[in-house]
Amino acid sequence: MKPLVWMVALGLAAGLAYWLWSWQRRWTERKRASEERFASFMAQAISSASAQTKTAPPPPDLAALAKQKLLLEAATKAGEAGEAVLSIQLYARLLSRYPDSSYAAQARAAVEAQKKKLAKS
Repeated sequence: MKPLVWMVALGLAAGLAYWLWSWQRRWTERKRASEERFASFMAQAISSASAQTKTAPPPPDLAALAKQKLLLEAATKAGEAGEAVLSIQLYARLLSRYPDSSYAAQARAAVEAQKKKLAKS
């Protein structure tokens, strides 16, 4: 009877050792696969982020656009009110502060019109 108990105990110990060994092997494989997926994800995220920053133009500065529009409207209203000198000054301020503005062409044309109006007076 004693040898049977020892054989059962030895079999249980061997089974437990095999189970621990296989569990550790599976855990190592899962960890390696997880690290590979993470590395792949990071490489893809970095490449897409760098491509996005190269192709995307910078977002417009909304505060600067609002100031430009206010200057343009003020200069236009001054011109309509008969204040050609003030209108030209406001257009000049707009052009000096924001020379590459989307309103620059409109401001330059309005300055020429105000100068003609001043020359006639």
